[in-house]
Amino acid sequence: MSDKKVLTIQDISCVGQCSLTVALPILSACGLETAILPSAVLSTHTGGFTGFTFRDLTDDMPAIAAHWKREGISFDAVYTGYLGSEKQVGFVLDIMAELLREGGLRIVDPAMADNGKLYTGFDEAFVESMKSLAFKADVILPNITEACLLTGQPYREAYDEAYVTGLLEALCAQGARTIVLTGVSYDEQTTGVVVRENGQTRYYRHLRYPKGCHGTGDVYASAFVGALLRGLAVYDAAAVAADFTLRCIETTRADESHWYGVKFEAVLPELIKRLEA
Repeated sequence: MSDKKVLTIQDISCVGQCSLTVALPILSACGLETAILPSAVLSTHTGGFTGFTFRDLTDDMPAIAAHWKREGISFDAVYTGYLGSEKQVGFVLDIMAELLREGGLRIVDPAMADNGKLYTGFDEAFVESMKSLAFKADVILPNITEACLLTGQPYREAYDEAYVTGLLEALCAQGARTIVLTGVSYDEQTTGVVVRENGQTRYYRHLRYPKGCHGTGDVYASAFVGALLRGLAVYDAAAVAADFTLRCIETTRADESHWYGVKFEAVLPELIKRLEA
């Protein structure tokens, strides 16, 4: 177990196994006291469902943070996922400045794009605001598309190691400290994560399944944060999170009715055992 306390800030999709409904159980299973700050509440996630409800909680965020400050509550890490607006990004920066303990970690998943495109509702102004958050973080976890948006580099569907190295260098030039670049695939059979830390680059490669699953980015980021705060080195935490996410996909892929997420719950005992090893 750990005595560390982490705050995760992202939306709640009540059904769909993503965002806070993934982050809270995974971080808790890693032995971390986990506080949440929901940026919005949706009845389901937006990937494949229709007619979902949405309640924006932007205006509640500073009041919640102010209450915590009055109560003397602070955190060893703040981990952000999907944020819905530039205003929310500004609130997160304030929270990190006021509620992180000395030496606390800022961990940012700049969840805003994939497959060469911004998510619905985001624009260039949001990208600029995300830069102000991502480049103040201790660790960022972008995918290829997000790395391109953060740096202004051209997006490519097919690429080589030199292209990825260029992305990493561009992120570092903008101020990124430690980078976990996700979804890096040089062939059709494998994919992996590239970790850039202290000027060194390492690649963790694993099997690639042709069909993607909703929420796996949140599963990965949450498992990474959990492993990192349990004391694993960045590369080791990245590898543990990749293995866990792959097992979640393997556990789910045969069930065609379960298209909306991965059955991560069944794999949590494996993650716990791995961290206790």
